[in-house]
Amino acid sequence: MIFLRGFIRCPSPNPPGDTRDAAGHIRQFLEKHGAEYRVIAPNEVMPNIVATFVAGKPGRHLALNGHIDCFPVGDGAGWTQDPWGAELVNDRIYGRGACDMKCGTTASVFTYLYLRELRDELYGRLTLSAVSDEETFGPYGARYLSEHHPEVFGDTCLNGEPSSPWTLRFGEKGPLWLEFTVRTEGAHGAYTHASKSATAIAAKIIGALEILEDIPAPAASNLAAALDQAAPAIDRAQGVGAARNTRRVTVNPGVVRGGLKVNMVASDCTFEVDIRVPIGLDAPQILAEVDKIVALFPEVTYRQINYNPPSWCPPDAEMAQLVGANAREIAGIDPVPIVSLGGTDARLWRYRDIPAIVYGPSPTGMGSADEHVTVEEFFHVVKCHVLSAYDYMSRSG
Repeated sequence: MIFLRGFIRCPSPNPPGDTRDAAGHIRQFLEKHGAEYRVIAPNEVMPNIVATFVAGKPGRHLALNGHIDCFPVGDGAGWTQDPWGAELVNDRIYGRGACDMKCGTTASVFTYLYLRELRDELYGRLTLSAVSDEETFGPYGARYLSEHHPEVFGDTCLNGEPSSPWTLRFGEKGPLWLEFTVRTEGAHGAYTHASKSATAIAAKIIGALEILEDIPAPAASNLAAALDQAAPAIDRAQGVGAARNTRRVTVNPGVVRGGLKVNMVASDCTFEVDIRVPIGLDAPQILAEVDKIVALFPEVTYRQINYNPPSWCPPDAEMAQLVGANAREIAGIDPVPIVSLGGTDARLWRYRDIPAIVYGPSPTGMGSADEHVTVEEFFHVVKCHVLSAYDYMSRSG
């Protein structure tokens, strides 16, 4: 718990994405325990920490992955505790990154060090990757490792992103981010006859984009039944309504910038939309509908600024079974396999057909005020990761 609280006290908001202090916290801890590591930093302010050991007997390669960066705080409005203070109040550890995902990355670090002490009796290889640039799906973290250091990916991945103890994630929806630009001549605010309003056009398009949520997603037969059964657990872990969103397209206009002054007809407006694509659909199907909407407004252009396709691995993968068994043994919890609404670096393993399982704390305050993790959930996640990784490496394959 001391390590986690110190980790939270190293601010690493992304943007801007400077994680050097937080990475230094991990590096000092690895050095203290005599564990060698590499720093891979295609961007010097966004280092990635990679550590590997070879066990005493030949076997498979397990990857532990977590990220160092976290969401920004802004002006701190709404927080009752210092966002970077890691205050322990009523058995809750508060701070930005507490649940997303410094709890999970701490579990990976301790799992690596505990198993390193037992390496002579284990099978295979264990790699820890603590990466930067995850929150923006940027190119300098796990994506860089995937493209330039695929040797760190191994045969299975265990990741501690927030899932809640009652669910484990075997897949996730795909984020499709679009940027729209509206340009008109503009005019005096009283001369609305002289020019169309860029902001008014933007509002119409944003409203029209809601029709994307009606696009039916084909039910993958080997997933539909599992997701139907998991619906109550999904809503418990992520809030009522989450289960419905797992199976459909969602649209969020996250950023809108337009106009200069209240008494001017706006001549430009730019807005960014976060579309989440469920398993069974792909970007071309979404973009075809977007094109139909944009065709109605000659003042509008758009571009794709990010896309990561939906990903999934078998819900009964070996690591999923090990995590489930250990959660039952530790706390009497039987985590239900689900698909995540949000994106994680685990997708990069699945794109390589490597099973990647996510098991972490509840997403309490994730991306909002008073983010925290309970002490009970923190220790539960650490124990589950240690024991599940140990069980995996206790087998030759």
